[in-house]
Amino acid sequence: MVSGTSASDATAARPSPETARPASSLRVTEIFLSLQGETSRMGLPTVFVRLTGCPLRCGYCDTAYAFHGGESLSLAVILAEVARHGARHVTVTGGEPLAQGGCRDLLRALADGGYSVSLETSGALDISGVDPRVSRIVDIKTPGSGESGKNLWSNLARLTMHDEIKFVLCDEADYAWARQVVVERALERVCPVLFSPAYRKLEPRALAEWILRDRVPVRMQVQLHKLLWGEERAR
Repeated sequence: MVSGTSASDATAARPSPETARPASSLRVTEIFLSLQGETSRMGLPTVFVRLTGCPLRCGYCDTAYAFHGGESLSLAVILAEVARHGARHVTVTGGEPLAQGGCRDLLRALADGGYSVSLETSGALDISGVDPRVSRIVDIKTPGSGESGKNLWSNLARLTMHDEIKFVLCDEADYAWARQVVVERALERVCPVLFSPAYRKLEPRALAEWILRDRVPVRMQVQLHKLLWGEERAR
């Protein structure tokens, strides 16, 4: 399986929770061990399972190679590959992992296996039916992403303090938009909120100064894996 660094067509399909028998296989782009580069789990050795396919096309996407291709793998093979890396933390990412109905089966199986599991999802697809043991990292798309119209706002009512909301910001206009969303919807009362500068689009120092100036109740983060390895895939 090809290795890489962690991250994350025009229609945002919204699959319903799986009620049928578990999926026999999923389309997988890569499974690899790296340091978690984002969220409150930053720095933890983590196995990443990157599923293939995404209905969004964000302007700053750094995993376009996961839009197509991949390999069809059974749940048993995926679980065996995850176990081979010997890490406690597992992140299921994409692409958009929930675009594959069997993603929920994978998340459940990983949680059953005793892993600490997180899901990185765009926020454009319905997160209901995801195993409650899984930490859902929901990315709210800003205008700068080109996909803000795809946000499924009803997802916010399903979040708990076990989850996290992430905004990737491209410029000050994105920051102002995200700040307004946080304040108007009191998102800090829903779950931890993360503001992240888009790589090579927004200077981290500028974002830090805006957050301090406005006293926004969020956690700023940078992509640790990008600081360590740039845009290399093999880690």
